[in-house]
Formats: sequence, structure tokens, C-alpha cells
Amino acid sequence: MACNRNLRRLINLLLLLTVCITTSACGEQGNITDNDNNDKGMTENTTENTAEITTEETKEDDSYKTVNSFFHIGIVTGSFSQSEDDRRGAEAFQEKYGDEMVTLAIYPDNFAEKKEKTIQTIVSLADDPKMKAIIVNQAVDGTAEAFRKIHEVRPDILCIAGEAYEDFDDIGAEADLVVNYDFISRGYLMIRSAHELGCNTFVHVSFPRHLEYESVSRQVAIMKAACEEFDMKFEMETAPDPTTEKGVPEAQQYITEHVPEWIEKYGKNAAFFCTNDAHTEPLIKGLLESGGYFIEADLPSPLMGYPGALDLDLTDYAGDFDTILAKIENAVVKEGGAGRFGTWAYSYGYSVSTGLAEHARNVILGDSELNDINDISKALGSFSVGAMWNGSEYIDADTGSKSDNIFLVYQDTYIMGDPGRFLGITKVEVPEKYFTVK
Repeated sequence: MACNRNLRRLINLLLLLTVCITTSACGEQGNITDNDNNDKGMTENTTENTAEITTEETKEDDSYKTVNSFFHIGIVTGSFSQSEDDRRGAEAFQEKYGDEMVTLAIYPDNFAEKKEKTIQTIVSLADDPKMKAIIVNQAVDGTAEAFRKIHEVRPDILCIAGEAYEDFDDIGAEADLVVNYDFISRGYLMIRSAHELGCNTFVHVSFPRHLEYESVSRQVAIMKAACEEFDMKFEMETAPDPTTEKGVPEAQQYITEHVPEWIEKYGKNAAFFCTNDAHTEPLIKGLLESGGYFIEADLPSPLMGYPGALDLDLTDYAGDFDTILAKIENAVVKEGGAGRFGTWAYSYGYSVSTGLAEHARNVILGDSELNDINDISKALGSFSVGAMWNGSEYIDADTGSKSDNIFLVYQDTYIMGDPGRFLGITKVEVPEKYFTVK
């Protein structure tokens, strides 16, 4: 499979080189005029010329919205109702570079039941002859097959999966790049962060279905090992699965009723973590009222659990994460939670949409390497100013082998307070032994 990916990359490079050579040959000083854009005064530059444009220059004249319009980028996400942050990230990228360059698409809400429609939605973007990169966030079931179909006819298109649902072996074989949240490093870093904040116990809240997932089971094993290193107790609590017939209300009620009991059992210096989004809001609310720590959510965002727990309406600030975080932090401090509650300053879903699209653009322009974690981290930070990113290649726990196109990433943890602070975990070196714990 790696040979196929390398062949696709070589074809992609040759096709891009051909475009650049053609571009240089069609006009003076390497410029080419696009007849469709003449009325708008748009011109297309070669990759080489464009790579010299600095951030300051593009901010001054918005030329980055039109430069190199010989290529297009497609972003596929869920709908607002299912994946609001993902979608807002895609729209933010389109707003920056213009709908001339960026095409957006939405896969069905019931993607599990409409797999063929999902595949068709992704594949249809390849009908655009100028399409050079397609990003799918979240990469739900069917994404691997869609990428396979695209590469059959358009090997020049970069296919990038953000937060893949499918097995890494399957999606990794078809995608040029896969980026998921770092359940390995975070398993260690959340424990380390809790220890730094003065916690003596870490409580993991989940249910059997989630514990069967490789990402969850490996993270549990890493958390246990890290607790031993930092002389902390590791405890597990089982809560109802919100996807069962009793649903979200009963699952949330269970958390609400049990948080006071857990604090009595484990003490106020215990940090809590849950693997399910529906559990997050009542857990945060209960910890604010009873004591205890919450380092960050499973898929961290200021919007994950906090608005409901604090009874905040942040609708008017959608997409403005600086303001959102400030209002949440202020409310947390008023509730007496300073120094005990954390998050990522920018939504993970929002950052994946913007960051992977930015990375694709940088790669196409020749400014970044596709499979370079430093370039990926830089792109992820392009729309999350002030928040650092880090990550590493995915390592198979059974073989110890590193993937050449699957990366796990994480953002620095922000602890809310007066003032709040980043913990600087992206600068912490995770001990090598944790990458093969299972």
C-alpha cells in the first residue's frame, strides 16, 4: 500500500510541475491569464512565484484569495446540526481564500445508513479539473472507498482524512494523509497535567462499547501506567451508554446523580475524564458544584460541555473562539472553578477543517512537506493563534512500526483562571515507552 501512495505522490508532483511549466510558458514573467477571471482582474502565478509571498504581504492586499487560482481545494464536513465546529472551520477557510478556490460539501447526517451517498458526495468534488486537494472532516465510514475511487481517475488529487472513523489500516491505505487526535500522547499528558495541578487521583468514566475501541483501550492502559509514574491512583467508573434505548437523558441524569458520590469517594483532588460528549456537560456542572478537576474533554473545545453547564448562550459569538473562551472562563471563575477546569482554546473540529486545508494549500504551493509533523502543526495553528500544536506518527502497538502517513495531533491545554494559562504540554517530551503501551 505504501508503494501505491508513493506512486500517487510522484504522479501528483509531476502533474503539478507540468502545470507550473505550462503556466510559465504562457505569459511574461511566469504569469498566465485566466479568461474566466479577466473581468475581476485576477491573474494566476506559478507555484515558484507565489511561494515568495509573505504573510504580511497577503494580509495587506488580500491577494492570497486569488493568487494561484489554477488549483481548487474541497472540504467535506458534517452539517451544522451534527458537526457545527467542523463546518464553521470549513467556512472560515473559504472566507479567507474565496469560493473561487474553496468548494464546500456536506455528507448526510445519517452517514452510516447512507454510505453510498457519502461516497458520492466526496467523489463528486473530483469532477472539477482544477481540484487538487480534498479534505474530509470527520472522515466517516465510506471515506476510504471514496478516496480509492478518486485516486483511480485523479491520482493528482491529495486526499486527506481528518479524524478518521475507519480502521487506520483501511483509511491509511487510500488516503495521502490521515490526522486524528492524539489519544496516545494525551493519555500520558492529561495525567501529567493533573499531577502538576495537585491531583492525587484520576477517574475515567466510560462504558463497555467505548472501551472496546483501540483508541480508548490503549489510552486507558497509558493512563494507568502514567498514574503509576506520578504516584497517583487510577480509578474507573461505568456510566450508561447514551446510544442505548434509554438514551441521552438517562445517561446524563446518571452522571448528575453520581458526581457528588464520586467526590465523596475520591476526594476533591481527583481529576475526572469521560469518553462521551453527552456525559461531559453534567460532569462539568457536577464538578463545579461539588469540587474536583476537569483537565479537558475527550475531543476538547470551549464549547464542549461548558455552555450548558454554565447556562451560557454563546450563539452570537459562533466561530469567535477568543470571545467564547473569555466568557466561559469568566463564568468558571465566578463559580469558584479557577485553576480546576481546562480545555483547548480552539475547537478541535474547527482547527482540523482549517488546519488540514491550510496544510494542503501549503503542500500544493511547495511551502510544506505533506508528511512533516512540524508543517502539519504549523498549519493547524494558522487559525488558532496563541495555541501551540504538536503530534507524532501513529505507532502500531503490536509491531512498534511507525506509519508514514498517519499522524496524531494535540493542542496545548488551557487551564481557566484569573488569569488562565497554557500548561505548555506541547513542549513536553512524552517518554518513548508510552507509544507501545496497550
